[in-house]
Amino acid sequence: VQLQASGGGLVQAGGSLRLSCAASISISTYSLGAMAWYRRAPGKQRELVASTASDGSPNYEDSVKGRFTISRDNAKNTVYLQMNSLKPDDTAVYYCNAEVYRTGPLFYEGNIWGQGTQVTVSS
Repeated sequence: VQLQASGGGLVQAGGSLRLSCAASISISTYSLGAMAWYRRAPGKQRELVASTASDGSPNYEDSVKGRFTISRDNAKNTVYLQMNSLKPDDTAVYYCNAEVYRTGPLFYEGNIWGQGTQVTVSS
C-alpha cells in the first residue's frame, strides 16, 4: 500500500492550491479508514492540518478553518486538500496519512505516509 501526494507549488499570498493524495491498494485485501493531511514547516514540528473519517466528516486545525477544505473520493482512494487564502505561514511540506485495514474480517494494519509535497507561499 502506497500514498502518492501531488499538487504542491509556489503561490502568492491569497492564492489557492489543491493537494491530492492517491492510495495504491488492492481493494480485495485492504480498505482505508481515516485520512489526513499534516505539514512540517521549517524549524517546527509536524502538525495535523485536517482529517476526514471514512464517512467524510472533517476536522481542521484552528488556523486553517474557513480556508482549507478536506475531502475524499472513496471510489478513487484519494484524499484532497483545497487550500484557499493562503498565507506565508502555510509554507511547509505537506504529508498525507491514511489508516489501512485488512478486510475479511476487518483488521487494523497501521498508518501509512505519503512522500510529502512542498507548498511555498510568498508574501
